[in-house]
Amino acid sequence: MAQPLSQTTIDTVKATVPALSQHGREIVAEMYDRLLADPEIRTLFNQSHQNGDSPQHAALTNAILAYAQNIENLPVMAAAVERIANKHVGLQIEPRHYDHVASALLAAIKAVLKDAATEEVIRAWGEAYWFLANILIGREEQLYQDTAAAEGGWRGWREFRIGRRIQESADVMSFILKPVDGKPVLKHKPGQYLSFDLEVPGAGKLRRNYSISSGPSNEFYRITVKHQNGGLASTWLHEQAVEGTMVNVAAPAGEFFLKSGQEAEVVLLSAGVGLTPMISMLEVLAANNRSATYLHATQNSRHHVLPDIAQSLSRRCVTFFEDPSSEDRAEANFDVEGRITPEWLARNTNTDQADYYICGPKGFMVMAVNGLRAAGVDENRIFYEFFGPAQELDAA
Repeated sequence: MAQPLSQTTIDTVKATVPALSQHGREIVAEMYDRLLADPEIRTLFNQSHQNGDSPQHAALTNAILAYAQNIENLPVMAAAVERIANKHVGLQIEPRHYDHVASALLAAIKAVLKDAATEEVIRAWGEAYWFLANILIGREEQLYQDTAAAEGGWRGWREFRIGRRIQESADVMSFILKPVDGKPVLKHKPGQYLSFDLEVPGAGKLRRNYSISSGPSNEFYRITVKHQNGGLASTWLHEQAVEGTMVNVAAPAGEFFLKSGQEAEVVLLSAGVGLTPMISMLEVLAANNRSATYLHATQNSRHHVLPDIAQSLSRRCVTFFEDPSSEDRAEANFDVEGRITPEWLARNTNTDQADYYICGPKGFMVMAVNGLRAAGVDENRIFYEFFGPAQELDAA
């Protein structure tokens, strides 16, 4: 068990809150510059998220500030710690990586705060950092061990082969992944994701997470990937990763998944490629004879993915097209024209009793989560997953 923080450290860290509020983004930017200068560490990060305005920078800035503000009441950060630990396990973060982060963080604080970053401040932040780091390291080791010990589980990277490629829409493709060793794979919790260690010609090593879009199986996983404009990993998968291509995959991870053993009404709410974890959830709900309402928003039929599966598995499926074509209107292959709104959710779903699972782009998430909160839905019945770095919805 980690030694408790000294009162001197607590007082010193809390005293830095005003400076962190003012200069937090600068400190984080400086920290990332130092981290990304190390080739080993650089591969752990999605480079498209590395700019001063990125969600990842904002998320880390908020996390550091929240830690300083709550250093006397760390239980309030338990959910954040669990989320971070799951992300780290997906990316195969090891204890040695924490040394790099400690050096970069403390050097960044000193570089940005200058004379205000006294020896006492640096010493206190060093103690505070390692206190939290050791909590994370312990939790991550537990997750690694539990996953490796489970039937079909493994630790580290395991080689999989792309067995099939399925063009789902104009810019979305599914990939069926089977283990090269032919042994069983871990049955994932519906909603979890896989992490990939990709070797992309011209770009080098890339780490990416993709939600599993199939129900739990001991034989294979399916991921469903949108071809992002300028996306190095998605472009490689769509254009070069042919059937038979080998990829390195970490075991399923993530704390966003369908809760088992509950009989509450379920509402699944997604937009765009945010449907991927929902399809996995729908398969499990259907297999257990649990009814579900599935609400999905997309642009039009060109971008609508896996509609037949969603229709067949859900008790009630409502599709929103923001920009339907004339053919869409003629064929009536959607239910509502326009976007999902908080008002529509309040009128058409059971906000008093349903559990809500939500996944999609940031703007959609802000609308849905905050809209449900405003409608009086209990916080404990709202579950959500962001693409990319997690952010505080209240800050949006």
